[in-house]
Amino acid sequence: MIIYLFGNQDYEPDSLAFTAAKKLKKIFPKIQFVTIKPNEDLPFVSQKQIVIMDVIEGLKQPQLVTQADLEKLQLPPRFTAHDFDLGFQLKYLQKLGKIGQVFIIGLPINQKLNYQKIEKLVAKLLA
Repeated sequence: MIIYLFGNQDYEPDSLAFTAAKKLKKIFPKIQFVTIKPNEDLPFVSQKQIVIMDVIEGLKQPQLVTQADLEKLQLPPRFTAHDFDLGFQLKYLQKLGKIGQVFIIGLPINQKLNYQKIEKLVAKLLA
């Protein structure tokens, strides 16, 4: 499985996916973590299952955002234009039939990471 990491490594509140990935690599060594740079083309066109990890404003704890929740990604930009671009690109690629099922491991912004909860979400996706 590949988990695509989104965010801004230079802005701490938006860098939690990268922080979490460092710990998850030790627990799940077979998972490949791929950093997506802001404004980079999405590398997962034509994939049947896509797993993304990113911060989501308004969450109280880590949460798995499923296909049915994709509408929640149409929030206005929070910290960078990249946040808005991700939601737009995912919905656009789905409408065109270019990507399959999308799962987002959503991390709460400005809160201590609950690694146990994140590990459970990743394990659920592996099952």
